[in-house]
Amino acid sequence: MPPEGRSSDGAPRTGRLGRWAAPGAGAEPAETGVAYAPHRRAASGRIGRVVQRARERTVVSGYRATSGALQRLPTAATLPMARSLFLAGYWAWPQKRRIIEANASHILGLPESDPRVRRLARQIYATYSRFIVELMRLPGMPADAPLELVRIDDERGPDSFLAIWDRYRAQGRGLIAVSGHIGSIEVFAGAFAARGVPTYGLADDTAYPELFELLNRQRARWGVGIIPWRNLREVYRVLRQPAVLGLVVDWGYRSDGIPVRLLGRWTALPAGPAQLAARTGAVILPVVNRRQPDGSYVASHDDPIEVSDASPAELLRATQAVADALERMVSVAPDQWYTFKPVWPATAAEEERLASRAAGMAAATAVERL
Repeated sequence: MPPEGRSSDGAPRTGRLGRWAAPGAGAEPAETGVAYAPHRRAASGRIGRVVQRARERTVVSGYRATSGALQRLPTAATLPMARSLFLAGYWAWPQKRRIIEANASHILGLPESDPRVRRLARQIYATYSRFIVELMRLPGMPADAPLELVRIDDERGPDSFLAIWDRYRAQGRGLIAVSGHIGSIEVFAGAFAARGVPTYGLADDTAYPELFELLNRQRARWGVGIIPWRNLREVYRVLRQPAVLGLVVDWGYRSDGIPVRLLGRWTALPAGPAQLAARTGAVILPVVNRRQPDGSYVASHDDPIEVSDASPAELLRATQAVADALERMVSVAPDQWYTFKPVWPATAAEEERLASRAAGMAAATAVERL
């Protein structure tokens, strides 16, 4: 009998959708359903709920106060302070530090004890501090700020982002813009919405609802629509408009995803993007919005990924193409990859199980076609 949640060929029966979330939100995902959000486990009991609510209000109040202060202070004065605070957190939080160093080890292909790995881990924290400062300053900037901050890499002519959007829109097909926590997907979405592209993101609305609403008001100023992660009916409706739906896929390793090779090791990515593409006729487009030294961004993309059907082999192929694109995104600017959860499994045995599942998925459709 196959494990719960899997078909006889080892493919997941339901897949995860990538999504956006408030910075720093998240813990354990739900175990069932087509999508999950990185929310915390619900507090139990009256006292637990009161404590949770108080904590949420403290977080939101702190975010508002810090954001307001950062909007009034010059960037040159706030960045060194933010960098120092984040690096202090890096040293003070051993568990999180080990995760970042393990991920950096995979990126560089070096042992975790190597000084270059630890240097990259610190660089990731320092770069993330700048991203957070700039994100908090955005509410005080004009509504068209993303348009000014983002330069679109349109040197590909007929294969540029806007040309690809126009081509598939004319066919009545949406785009699933997949990315990782690299640079700023928030500013990317605002820049394309400002250019008249109907742009949406799938986001977690469960961890800190008030912070979710606060950030959504900022996104709404830019013309970006946000869909709560559980509203799958709205996800399908949006993709059939057509429109662009933004998903991030690097929320940490979970064994029930699609097995892929990423930076030379077996891991798993969410099945959601490939499943959505197969069911709606949308096209997957890997995108990235990298920060530049002057604080601006350059948005670029990989080749579109077509998904012909929802067979295990096709889902495997498309998701591996997403992993290949993510690998290229990370390799260009590894210090901008702000992922703070384990991306790869902890043991070689788990990697072997992933490799076996991938072989089973690839063979399943081949057998059916004989």
